[in-house]
Amino acid sequence: ADDKYTDKYDKINLQEILENKRLLESYMDCVLGKGKCTPEGKELKDHLQEALETGCEKCTEAQEKGAETSIDYLIKNEPEIWKELTAHFDPDGKWRKKYEDRAEAKGIVIPE
Repeated sequence: ADDKYTDKYDKINLQEILENKRLLESYMDCVLGKGKCTPEGKELKDHLQEALETGCEKCTEAQEKGAETSIDYLIKNEPEIWKELTAHFDPDGKWRKKYEDRAEAKGIVIPE
């Protein structure tokens, strides 16, 4: 599956990262270029822009679910981090609406 991202980190405990503010901020600093990266953080940073732009077309099934879980969690629970991520990776708002519409369809309130 050369056309997919590595599945090396597919078993990572995403909930543990999302629900641990220190861990979450460490990953965010990595992907935003503001801090050091763990190997899995670097992998995420290397592919996040492309995954966002392509609707995760090179993602494994676990990565696709993880992306959806992460986006939904950030919109609902960490709106400031969500805003910072979208400002960095989607300054024109091209993809943000799609992801926020999907979250809204699940009953998640989108912050202004």
